[in-house]
Amino acid sequence: MSPSFPSARMKVRRTWEQEAPLLLALGLSAATAGYRGLLEARERLYRWGVLRSRRLPCPVISIGNLTLGGTGKTPAVELAVLTLQECGVRPGVVSRGYGRRSTGVQVVADGSGLRMHPHEAGDEPFLLARRLPGVPVVVGESRYEAGRRCLESFGVQALVLDDAFQHRTIEKDLEIVLVAGRSPWGNGHLFPRGPLREPLSAFGRAHLVVVTNPDREGLAAVAEVLGRHNQRAPIVVAEYVPVECFEVADPTPYAQARAPDVLTGRRLLAFAGIARPEGFRRTVERLGVSLAGLVEFPDHHWYGAEDLAAVVSQAERSGAEGLVTTEKDYVRLSAAALGILPIWVLSVRLEITEGQARWREAFEGALRR
Repeated sequence: MSPSFPSARMKVRRTWEQEAPLLLALGLSAATAGYRGLLEARERLYRWGVLRSRRLPCPVISIGNLTLGGTGKTPAVELAVLTLQECGVRPGVVSRGYGRRSTGVQVVADGSGLRMHPHEAGDEPFLLARRLPGVPVVVGESRYEAGRRCLESFGVQALVLDDAFQHRTIEKDLEIVLVAGRSPWGNGHLFPRGPLREPLSAFGRAHLVVVTNPDREGLAAVAEVLGRHNQRAPIVVAEYVPVECFEVADPTPYAQARAPDVLTGRRLLAFAGIARPEGFRRTVERLGVSLAGLVEFPDHHWYGAEDLAAVVSQAERSGAEGLVTTEKDYVRLSAAALGILPIWVLSVRLEITEGQARWREAFEGALRR
C-alpha cells in the first residue's frame, strides 16, 4: 500500500524493479546515455590527473554503495565508528547531509551533544549523532572542508565518510561498499533507467564489500561481479538486527526503550519513507507482528499532519491497534504524531554474521596506512 499520489521519484523507482513501458524506457535510456557520458568524462579527468584527490592528515574510512539508497549505509557508519573506538581511535563522522535546509559546513554534534535540529542537519546525520553520543558529526557539501573542520575543532584521529563511494575528492584508506543482498542491482541499468550510480566495473575501487540481508541468489550475483572486477576485495555478510523499540508518545522515548519482542503478537500497520521499505516489512514480520499492511512514502520524506492522518485512518480501517515505523522515519515525524494511535519505533543495528575477522582486519590495515 502507498500514498494516494506517489511521487515521481517513487514511480521511477518502481520502473527499476519491473519492466517499464516502452516509451518511458526509451526516454530514460536516452537520459542514461548522457549520464554515462558524464561518468566516463570524469573518470578520464581523474586518470589524466586533471582532477585529483586530496589527502587529509588522518585515516579516512568511506562507507558507500553502487546503487541509489537502500543498502544500510547509516547503520554501517555507526558500526564503523564503534569498530574504530574498539581499536582505541577517536573517530568523527562527515556527511553531506542530504535534504538538509542548512548550507555550508555545519556541526551537527560536537562531542558533548546535539547542536542542530534534524531539518537543518539532515535526517541521517542527526540520527547518527543521536546514536553515537560523544562522537563529532559534521555536514558539508565539501566533505574535504567538513573533514578539516572535524579534525581542527575536535581533534579526532580518524574520519568516517557517509555515502562517499562516488565522492573522490578525498583520498581514502578504506573504501567499504555496501550491497543489498536481494536484487543487488535492480534491473542492472545505470541511472535514471536503473538504480546504478556507476557501472559495475566501479567495484574495482572497493577494498571491502558488505552484503546486507542476502538470499542465495543475491550473494552469488555479488560474488560473480567481484570475480570479474575485483578479486582482491573480501566479502562480508551482515544483517539488520532489531535491538529495541519505543513509543513516540513516551516523554523520554530512548530512556524508556524496551526489547523488540514487546511487539510480538500485536496487530500493527507499518509505514516507512526509506529506499527499500520491503526490508523493513520483513524485519517486522520476523518479530511475529501481525502486520496490517505497509504504507510507503518517498525516501527522506518529512511527515506532515495530513500524512499521519491518512495512515491512522488506514490503520483504523484495517483493525490495527497501532503503527510501527523505522528510527530514521521517527526523526522526520512532526509533533502531530502525538496524541493519535500508538506509534512504535523499531531500532535496528547492522551485525556482521560472516567475516567479522575480515571486517576488523580491514580497519586495522587502514589505521596502519
